[in-house]
Amino acid sequence: METVDSTIERPATASGTFALGGQLVVHRLGFGAMQLTGPGIWGEPSDREECVRVLRRAVELGVDLIDTADSYGPYVSEELIRAALRPYPDGLVIATKAGFVRTGPGVWKMVGRPEYLRQECEMSLRRLGLEQIPLYQLHRIDPAVPLEEQVGELADLQAEGKIRLIGLSEVTVEQIRAARAVAGIVSVQNRYNLVDRGSEDVLTYCERERIGFIPWFPLATGDLARREGPLSAMSERLGATPAQLALAWLLHRSPVMLPIPGTSTVPHLEENIEAALVGLTDDQVAQLSKLS
Repeated sequence: METVDSTIERPATASGTFALGGQLVVHRLGFGAMQLTGPGIWGEPSDREECVRVLRRAVELGVDLIDTADSYGPYVSEELIRAALRPYPDGLVIATKAGFVRTGPGVWKMVGRPEYLRQECEMSLRRLGLEQIPLYQLHRIDPAVPLEEQVGELADLQAEGKIRLIGLSEVTVEQIRAARAVAGIVSVQNRYNLVDRGSEDVLTYCERERIGFIPWFPLATGDLARREGPLSAMSERLGATPAQLALAWLLHRSPVMLPIPGTSTVPHLEENIEAALVGLTDDQVAQLSKLS
């Protein structure tokens, strides 16, 4: 059990835990490593050493779920994670993804051919320095390839011991059901935040089935973090930043919610992770919910 002092030093532990697939227990407030790259999620970051510090500080703060993808950079984010954290601490769950090809800054092209997914899995294992990827996610379902072939390839990689658990990203309830007919699915990563709840039905399904829900875009790329934004009034009353309120609301919204706010600076990281310490009453949660 975490003591008061250790919770203050490692605030992510105050977010509670969730067992991915009933197997991998993680603290619910994690870290998204997409922003550890250059503009357009392309190339090296402007301050590589600060990004290394961010990753190491995240672990110090109690984060044990780090989400990345081969397409972040491409490859830059995975390489930074290895440089900063390997040998990896016990209990650290690294989640990565495949299914996007990058040909330039801001360019994303879906490729779900089984041979491509296998190739990218092998390359991610090498870049991350892992013998098995704890959570491997299909970044997008490629409409040009049958879903069962894409998920089936991940199931084959799982059977071979190259990945432990399988997740999906940006999917409908129907697609999750179809994927679960092929393989066990332990997580879904869809766009979701305080003012963008288009995946409410997916979240409801995940709650019922005990599937982890990883909301990407949790701060609407900073719109919810603005001091003069929609959360400013409550922020002043509670003594928390707008970003902390937006993240605290996500944590209160559902026990399967696993927010992964990202940043490339240590001060911003520390602010985000301290959201786990923000207590909200039912009335305050309801007030925030009305912002949708």
